[in-house]
Amino acid sequence: MTDRADAIAARIETFIRAEVIPYEKDPRTGAHGPSDELVQELRDKARKAGVLTPHILADGSHLTQRETAKALIKSGLSPLGPLACNTMAPDEGNMYLLGKVGTAEQKTRFLEPLVSGKARSAFFMTEPADAGGAGSDPSMMQTTCRLDGNHWVINGRKKFITGAEGAKVGIVMAKSEDGACMFLVDLPDPAIRTLRVLDTIDNSMPGGHAEIEIDNLRVPADQMLGASGDGFKYAQIRLSPARLSHCMRWLGLAIRANEIATDYACRRHAFGKALIDHEGVGFMLAENLIDLKQSELMIDWCADVLDTGSLGTAESSMAKVAVSEALMRIADRCVQVMGGTGVSGETIVEQAFREIRAFRIYDGPTEVHKWSLAKKIKRDWKTDQPSIPAA
Repeated sequence: MTDRADAIAARIETFIRAEVIPYEKDPRTGAHGPSDELVQELRDKARKAGVLTPHILADGSHLTQRETAKALIKSGLSPLGPLACNTMAPDEGNMYLLGKVGTAEQKTRFLEPLVSGKARSAFFMTEPADAGGAGSDPSMMQTTCRLDGNHWVINGRKKFITGAEGAKVGIVMAKSEDGACMFLVDLPDPAIRTLRVLDTIDNSMPGGHAEIEIDNLRVPADQMLGASGDGFKYAQIRLSPARLSHCMRWLGLAIRANEIATDYACRRHAFGKALIDHEGVGFMLAENLIDLKQSELMIDWCADVLDTGSLGTAESSMAKVAVSEALMRIADRCVQVMGGTGVSGETIVEQAFREIRAFRIYDGPTEVHKWSLAKKIKRDWKTDQPSIPAA
C-alpha cells in the first residue's frame, strides 16, 4: 500500500472519530436520512480537515481502487462518515462514471459541483416492479427516450432512487431505438416528480429512496453521456467499482460495530465473569475477526483486478456476495452479543444491522450475483471443455 493512501486513511479516521461520531445522535437524521443542512455542516468540517472527497486528488486524478479502499473503509466507521467525506453512494459512483465518460463541458457543469461537495446526485435506473420495469435486470427498462430536434424527450417511472430529494445532478437511464442511454440533468426539474419517498429499513442516505415519475422531460442532446445505445456499457463502467465501494464503506461500519460489541462484552459481567469469557460470546467475536479479515482481503483482491483496467464484472460479483454476507453475519453477532442493548438505539450497532441488511440487496441481490456467476461457469465450461481431462 502506498504512503499517500496510508496518510489519507489516517487523517480520515482521526476526523471520523473526533468530529463525525458526536453527530450520530443529531436529531437532523430522520426516517429518510440526514438533512441536507446536516450534510453540509459535516462537509464544511471535512473541508477544513482536508478530508473532503479524499479519493479524488487536487489535479482531478483518482486514487487507485486499492488506495480508495483504504480511504473508504475509514470513512465508513460512522454511518455519517461517507456523507461528511463525500464518499457516499450514489455520488461516489456517479463521480467515477463522469470522470471516465463525461466530456470536458459535462465535467465542468456536472462533475465539479459533486467533487466540491456542494451538490448531491441521484442515479435513475431502477423501475417499479408493478410496471414490469428494470430492477436487477436493466434490460427490462421501460423508460423511453426519443430525439426531438436537438433535445431528447424522456418518459417513464423510476423507483428506489436514492437521494433524489434534494439532489442537484441526475443521471437518467432510458431506452431509445438504439438501446439504453444515459442523460445528465439538472435537478430539480418540473418534469421529474416525486410520487413518494419510501419507508425502508435503512436511513443513512440523505433524501431516502424515492419513486419518481418522468413526464416529457426535455434534455439537450449534448447532455447525453456518450452515444445512444451505449448506456449498458457505461453502466458496467460504473457498477463494478460502485459495488466494491459499498463493500468498503460497510466494512468500516462493521469494524466499528465489532469494536462496540467487543467493548460491551469485556465490560459486562454475567454469571460470575465477563461476557467475553463465556465461550458462546467469545467465539462469536472470534468469528467476527475472521469475517472482517476475509472481507478486507476480498476487497483488496477485487480492487487489484480493477486496477489492471479490467471491468472486473465477475470479480466484483464475487466480492459483493462474499463481503455483504460476511458483514451481515458480523452485524448479527454484534446485536446478539449485546442483547437488549444491541436492538436499541443506544449505540449504532442496531443501525449497522439495518444498513448492512439492506446492502445484501442494493447493487444486486446475492442471488442475482450467484446466478450471473453460474452463467459464467457454464460459458467457461463450454470454452474449456475440450481441454478437460476425461474422468
